[in-house]
Amino acid sequence: MKHLFTLLAVLLLTSGTYAQKLIKTKHTMKLNAGIITNKLAESKAFYTDVLGFGVTFENEFYLLMHTPDKSTEISFLLPEHPSQQPLFQKPFQGQGMYLTIEVADVDSLYAAIKKKGIPVNIEIRNEAWGDRHFAIEDPNGVGIDIVHYQAPEK
Repeated sequence: MKHLFTLLAVLLLTSGTYAQKLIKTKHTMKLNAGIITNKLAESKAFYTDVLGFGVTFENEFYLLMHTPDKSTEISFLLPEHPSQQPLFQKPFQGQGMYLTIEVADVDSLYAAIKKKGIPVNIEIRNEAWGDRHFAIEDPNGVGIDIVHYQAPEK
């Protein structure tokens, strides 16, 4: 009888843990922004040379890149590609989108980007809400806000 209670306790504990894992797995999400563009080569050069991204996957119509720590990805897709459904065929028009990249040392990255001669659209500055940031633009017209979050100035 003691073994039966032990077995039941183990089953209940195990099934509860399994259920918790199932619930967590069910709500896990990962965001990958995608840009439909003819500028695959330009995008690859910009994100590797300027921001240090790596290539996760590449073929003749699709490019998937990852941040240096491999935690986040961005993709680029040729417009009007026959392998894609109509929803994914129209090219991005270069307006109405931005990306925010959070970094630990925004000043060092700012200095490195300036040294490379990359145009800076918003010079480095502190905001009242705590951001220290600057902004550049990728070859597709996407604004990139490079930021370090800090406590707001008092």
